[in-house]
Amino acid sequence: MGTSSLPHPITAAAFGSPVAPGTGWPGDPADADTPVGVRERQVATLAAAAADLGEVDARSSVCEACPRLVSWREEVAVTKRRAFADQPYWGRPAPGFGDEQPRLLIVGLAPAAHGANRTGRVFTGDRSGDWLFAALHRTGFANQATSVHAGDGLVLTGARIVAAVRCAPPDNKPTPEERRTCAHWLRREITLVTPSTTAILALGGIAWQATFAALAELGWAVPRPRPGFGHGAEAAVVTPEGRRVLLIGSYHVSQQNTFTGRLTEEMLDDVLLRARAVR
Repeated sequence: MGTSSLPHPITAAAFGSPVAPGTGWPGDPADADTPVGVRERQVATLAAAAADLGEVDARSSVCEACPRLVSWREEVAVTKRRAFADQPYWGRPAPGFGDEQPRLLIVGLAPAAHGANRTGRVFTGDRSGDWLFAALHRTGFANQATSVHAGDGLVLTGARIVAAVRCAPPDNKPTPEERRTCAHWLRREITLVTPSTTAILALGGIAWQATFAALAELGWAVPRPRPGFGHGAEAAVVTPEGRRVLLIGSYHVSQQNTFTGRLTEEMLDDVLLRARAVR
């Protein structure tokens, strides 16, 4: 599946949709030789063997282990581009983005069909990203307040963003099997950033649950029973080496929450500043 080439909105280079790995898309971590996981067992092997975040990013960005998600993300990229018909669509899993030695790890749910699935960068190109990156800029984690597309100059310092599920799911609802398969990438990424991480911010209840599940699987000490999710909820979790990390919950930056006032800028800034203050 694919389309004729269209110019990238930042670089003007031509790309088909979905974007082939290693063809020059800004920030593409993969190339034509990057190994592709097509079954959960392969994903588990590839994730566990990734030596660094670059390999996790590359391998996760070409993953094809969930047929329903592959079909949906590519269908959106090819046939459902009404609002962005003049742009190529990434149409692949969205890898993690940000500092490779973060103090703060931000965990979201999944890419948006016309956000990260279009731009190739998590939380980029939609209203959710507008809110999140503006807050990261206000609290000193981002060099600019906007995140419009890969290649726009955005840099995060001290923070990294990952998704519990890296492909855009139909109706924003990944299945339990899809969440389980993608968790291999999340767990490996958590392992690699653990030495520098002092706080984790979970955006939404599903990310809260996915983070607890990943930490427990990795041998972290987590509270039992697990604390319920809520905006500003906190839990002390402890790495396998015995170091305390603060897990904080936040309402998701979805339009459903931001348009209704359930999540305000002040509320989002507050949890980010609390995370920043952890030593």
